[in-house]
Amino acid sequence: MTCRVEYNDNTSLQWSNPAQQTLYFGDKKALRDHRIGLIRASWSELTISIHDVTLSDEGMYTCSLFTMPIKIAKAYLTVLGVPEKPKIEGLMKPALEGDHITLTCMTHGSKPAADLRWFRNEKEVKGAKEVNASGKTFTVRSSLQLDVDRRDDGVAYTCRVDHEALAQTPQQTTEVLEVHYAPRVQIVHSLAVPQEGQYLKLDCLSQGNPSPDPVMWTKDGVELSDLGRVIVEGRELIFTSLNKTDNGTYRCEASNHLGTSSAEYVLYVYDPNALGHHGTDHALIGGVVAVVVFVTLCLIIVLGRYLARHKGTYLTNEAKGADDAPDADTAIINAEGNHAHAEEKKEYFI
Repeated sequence: MTCRVEYNDNTSLQWSNPAQQTLYFGDKKALRDHRIGLIRASWSELTISIHDVTLSDEGMYTCSLFTMPIKIAKAYLTVLGVPEKPKIEGLMKPALEGDHITLTCMTHGSKPAADLRWFRNEKEVKGAKEVNASGKTFTVRSSLQLDVDRRDDGVAYTCRVDHEALAQTPQQTTEVLEVHYAPRVQIVHSLAVPQEGQYLKLDCLSQGNPSPDPVMWTKDGVELSDLGRVIVEGRELIFTSLNKTDNGTYRCEASNHLGTSSAEYVLYVYDPNALGHHGTDHALIGGVVAVVVFVTLCLIIVLGRYLARHKGTYLTNEAKGADDAPDADTAIINAEGNHAHAEEKKEYFI
């Protein structure tokens, strides 16, 4: 802290602390405090320093020039409380899928109150903040509620403290969440249409924590083992050369202390020669059926239009001769005759 004066009549300058204790009078140290040192002392300037500043050093400092009248200048020293590195509490290792847990981040000693922020991996998530005063400093807490599922396994949760006293180096703590969950199983096959003599691999994909190793393969309820042509290799079931004796239902089962899961694959081995012949027959039969259906639809449409037109003519002629005819056929004949006579009966007016 520096105090300067332009005009001085050989009078010493003096620095006093907020408790009005004299720190330096000129170049003479008045207070026994090893943290306070003299930088420069002259008739026009008095500069002192304070090392290892504490919150108790905050307050109004006074520089005095003992002339008549006394001249003074004041400066307020603000001391920031540096927050401690945050701590995360409430983390269960391991957590179980379906658990509800509360993560709490806490930091002490900030002034003014620090800001706490949560991150799930690198994406910020919202927490519930609470601030409590402890003398001149603050204790800040932030809580994060989690409904744990398998997607949280291996996720890093970070609590970061932002505060003006930390400048560009915020304090933070990271905890990695470990989640245990029951396995899920899926069988992936290497062939869409297995044929005799081909190589086939069935891969049992199981996800679980702890890892469900080893898996168990069965065929039609009977446990499998290496049979020369059929190889059990970890999670894989390998058929080096398929034949029809391999037909059946294959089941993969995986377990850990949280549960058991399984998946099934029904294997049917095709004869490659029969598969090609049947494919040709099916294509030929399909083509013939399509042609027959098309021709039938065309005949139905033509016949329908013919019947509709014939029925219309029949009903019209029947109506014209219906007055004097004993039956429908006579009515039509009468109608046609009347139509002819009608053309003959014509009157002319002059």
